Amino acid sequence: MNVKADTPRFIRAILAWPWLLPVSRVALVSAFLIGGIQKLTDFPGAVAEQAHFGLQPAWLWAAAAIVVELGGSALVILGRWVWLGAGGLGVLTAVAMLTANDFWAKSGHDRFLAVNAFFEHLGLIAGLVLVSILSLRSQGA
Repeated sequence: MNVKADTPRFIRAILAWPWLLPVSRVALVSAFLIGGIQKLTDFPGAVAEQAHFGLQPAWLWAAAAIVVELGGSALVILGRWVWLGAGGLGVLTAVAMLTANDFWAKSGHDRFLAVNAFFEHLGLIAGLVLVSILSLRSQGA
């Protein structure tokens, strides 16, 4: 079957740049890197954040968030065990979506903001799934 490519040649050339994928991996996990570093440098603040969202024991959730944010980001960036790093970040993001963006319990402008944040997080999870698929395909599987 002969399928005509619908991507313009100049776009294909840009997408073929060798540094684009590694830079995109860093960009994808940048919020997790920053969050992990901030939590690591202000652990009491990280514990307070977890307690604010009702996650107990808060110190354990804070420590787990640091490990997942920094470790998962490193795996995605390095392209090793991407499924594990992206999966951990995806689960962490899902927990954050459900605890911090509970739009179903809000009204008015607060609901509007929470709906947007909820679906932005869902899009981030989809990006993590896609980077895992790309990694699997690059392994020839």
